[in-house]
Amino acid sequence: MTHRTMLGMPQPGGPDRSARLIDRFGRVAKDLRVSLTDRCNLRCTYCMPAEGLRWLPTDELLSTSELQRLMRIAVEHLGIEEIRFTGGEPLLRADLTALVGFAAELTPRPRLSLTTNGLGLARKADGLARAGLDRINVSLDSIDPATYATMTRRDRLADVLDGLSAARNAALNPIKINAVLVRGVNDHQAPDLLRYCLAEGYELRIIEQMPLDAGRRWQRSAMVTAEEVLTLLQRRYTLTPDPHPRHHDPAERWLVDGGPGTIGLIASVTRPFCGDCDRVRLTADGMLRNCLFATDETDLRPLLREQDHGGEFADEAIADAWRRSLWNKAAGHGIDHAGFAQPDRPMSAIGG
Repeated sequence: MTHRTMLGMPQPGGPDRSARLIDRFGRVAKDLRVSLTDRCNLRCTYCMPAEGLRWLPTDELLSTSELQRLMRIAVEHLGIEEIRFTGGEPLLRADLTALVGFAAELTPRPRLSLTTNGLGLARKADGLARAGLDRINVSLDSIDPATYATMTRRDRLADVLDGLSAARNAALNPIKINAVLVRGVNDHQAPDLLRYCLAEGYELRIIEQMPLDAGRRWQRSAMVTAEEVLTLLQRRYTLTPDPHPRHHDPAERWLVDGGPGTIGLIASVTRPFCGDCDRVRLTADGMLRNCLFATDETDLRPLLREQDHGGEFADEAIADAWRRSLWNKAAGHGIDHAGFAQPDRPMSAIGG
């Protein structure tokens, strides 16, 4: 595997108000990740402690109307082309279907996706599809009930599998499975997980574990690397590089036994793709993050909650704050740098 596009020298000056979300290195953000809540109904061992975390107070969360306004500004003023709803667990948000429906009515219409753990998806997949959701990613680290229960601290595998079936029936395609491998726990099960996904028509994405856990116990030496995953899978399958262009997809894709099935490896740590990043993140409490690993944020709530909520000037002020945030995006996440600092927020509070 090879590294992605190398970044050039930063450009002088500041963001152009007429431009899209461009940073100093010429990258254009077109993909908005909207976290709807930091709450989750699983307790994955590599993400949070068994007792959970201190959740954000309800009055600090963005309201339905505030989220709608920010999505409209992102699409109409800033050129966002894709919106992904994340969490925490976004299915816990009561207004999720309404938010999807609102986003589907924006012009130009953005592509709409959802990342979920799948609990409750069986009941909601059809409604989400009718509201305008295009596709879905489901986090699933094992199809072995005992391993799943160990990793999530919940015996809910059957519910997740039912949710996947419902998503397929609702044509939320392509359905992608996100899996994290933990050494000595589920890493040996990767071939079985791939076999399941190929049989069901799902696209497996194996993601290197990143330093975003609430307990701050991540160690690079303990992480299962993408190269290790390839070696493990190649004992059972023939993998060849997918000839289709990767563009901004974080996953490096491989054809399995000649295709059409594929496996995607997201090597955020060992093969960073920062040079092609086109993402920006909005947390559930209204903070803009220009990088998953950013150590600073831009608070949009003061602008959102001013007296004038509907004027053109107010919308443009928010758009300008957004542009300034992206302009200051770092060249890369810096995990390999001696001075790397893990963000204060864990992954569940940032949004995937």
